Amino acid sequence: MATGLDIIFAGTPDFAREALQALLGSRHRVVAVYTQPDRPAGRGRKLTPSPVKQLAIAHGIPVFQPEKLKSTDEQARLRALHADVMVVVAYGLILPQPVLDAPRHGCLNIHASLLPRWRGAAPIQRAILAGDTETGITIIQMDAGLDTGPMLHKLPCPITPDDTAQTLHDKLAVLGGEAILTALDQLEGGRLSPEVQDEGLTCYAAKLDKSEAAIDWSQSAAVIARRVHAFNPWPVAQTTWGDATLRVWRAAAQSQATSAAPGDVPGTVLGASRDGIDVATGAGVLRLLEVQLPGKRPMAAADMLNAKPIPVGLRLGAPAVPV
Repeated sequence: MATGLDIIFAGTPDFAREALQALLGSRHRVVAVYTQPDRPAGRGRKLTPSPVKQLAIAHGIPVFQPEKLKSTDEQARLRALHADVMVVVAYGLILPQPVLDAPRHGCLNIHASLLPRWRGAAPIQRAILAGDTETGITIIQMDAGLDTGPMLHKLPCPITPDDTAQTLHDKLAVLGGEAILTALDQLEGGRLSPEVQDEGLTCYAAKLDKSEAAIDWSQSAAVIARRVHAFNPWPVAQTTWGDATLRVWRAAAQSQATSAAPGDVPGTVLGASRDGIDVATGAGVLRLLEVQLPGKRPMAAADMLNAKPIPVGLRLGAPAVPV
């Protein structure tokens, strides 16, 4: 009868916390947790433990927070844990080969895409930007490459038109916990069937940059809507309204029935109602559904209009007119 595995868990943010929570509720034993050192957070810049560390401490699990894993002392300490396997998810440190080789069954990674589609730092956001209709979780056997190891188990997840990076993150975090438990059961039972990734199908999910947040109204409504959702909650899509910055949290491309006229300049406000703010784009109309003005909280476009009406004909993204 299977008795469970001794696991080292390595992860840092909320996404990883969900996987650790799943492991703690299983028959497997988490013997140690590795996570990033405490970082300054909040207005007071107070040193704050990661979500993974907070959960580990609550369960009395030893926590290690090395800046790097390159030293022989750190590697020896990890080997001394005599783990069966190391589960890694959004840890934030590169694992040298001696670390990859330390556990009896090596290191398994929970990756937030259906590999080999998106490798890299931002697979959730890049999948939305590309217009993918499906993503998921892949459990891989880690090697020295970037998300290049053999695939061990997959769980698909649809991407809906309303999904933002945050909502998709939350769905995949839960699926990550489910997927790793299945993979560990298969590992313990000797039933894993590693599948080599097809290098011809890979895309690189580059880390997001703040410069990507500026809305280009010459793009189509569909493309801009995907950008709005991919950049929610960071860096948040934005445009200018005169000399103010308008952040856009949610938006939707409209049907042909509300298409812009051929002469409408991209960025021009075509209408504003309780349903939202309709803006002309390079192809079609984008309806702004949730927005944020400087110093204010994000709010439904209808609520913003009650406090600050936006005139039809105004051009968003245009330079402020000098007084």
